[in-house]
Amino acid sequence: MNTGIRKGTGLVHIYSGDGKGKTTAGMGLCVRAAGAGYRVLICQFMKDGSSSERKVMEQIPGITFVRGRDQVAFSFQMSEKEKAAERAFNTRFLEDTIRRACTEHWDVLFLDEALYAVRAGFLEEDRLVSFLEQKPDDLEVILTGRDPGERLLALCDYHSEICKRKHPFDRQQGARDGIER
Repeated sequence: MNTGIRKGTGLVHIYSGDGKGKTTAGMGLCVRAAGAGYRVLICQFMKDGSSSERKVMEQIPGITFVRGRDQVAFSFQMSEKEKAAERAFNTRFLEDTIRRACTEHWDVLFLDEALYAVRAGFLEEDRLVSFLEQKPDDLEVILTGRDPGERLLALCDYHSEICKRKHPFDRQQGARDGIER
């Protein structure tokens, strides 16, 4: 069993872009970390907890999911009242997750779709930046989503951009269980 990431070596990963595979890349890193004996905390923004990866990831020793919302709509489908409720929820959700990451010993923190939540106006980029600047030195952090801001990019150690060239969504094919969700 691994005793954790060495003090001062926790880095920041960003998987961004308009292509399929950002969450998949982050989940793959979480599996690798759990396989090495690390403790992994996963927080999913803008997702309802029914994704196929979650069903299997929750069975892996060392991986813990933070429970999010039961139902989530795309931002363009929300009313202003729903958007305000989503902002309030995500703010509390992030604060609770940050508190856990800083007070409990976690080796890896995955903030899935945090960049999407920032881009949609449901999460404050300033808070993410502040957290990354003050995170525990041995905490590895993964962020996914589209269009990370320059300040987040300046703080990351890895940035992989996933570019869509072709996707079934372009021809109005919906997401399929086990493949896109």
